[in-house]
Amino acid sequence: MGPAYEDKVKMFFNEHLHEDEEIRYILDGEGFFDVRSTEDEWVRIRLVQGDLIILPAGIYHRFTTDNSNYIKAMRLFKDEPKWTPLNRAPEVDGVPARQEYLSRA
Repeated sequence: MGPAYEDKVKMFFNEHLHEDEEIRYILDGEGFFDVRSTEDEWVRIRLVQGDLIILPAGIYHRFTTDNSNYIKAMRLFKDEPKWTPLNRAPEVDGVPARQEYLSRA
C-alpha cells in the first residue's frame, strides 16, 4: 500500500488525545480503538461496519486496523473541525481538555 499509508497507520497508533470529541462512524471494514482506563490500562474496542464511537476530549487513545488492513471511517464534528493530535507527553497531561476529562472520570 506504500510508505504514505504505512506512515498514516503509524501516526494513528501513536498514543494521543484531542482537545475535542472524536466521533467516528465506520462505513466499511473493521479496526480497533484502544483507550486508557481510569487505571491507565489499555481497553480495546472492536469496531465494525455500522458502529459509531464517541471518544471524549482529553482521553488518551490510539487506533489500528485488523488483519485485513482495511477500514473506511467518517469523522464527524459538532463545531469547527480540529484534527490536531497531541501525542502523550508530561506537558500534554496539563492541557485543559485532559484535566477536564480526568475530573469527570
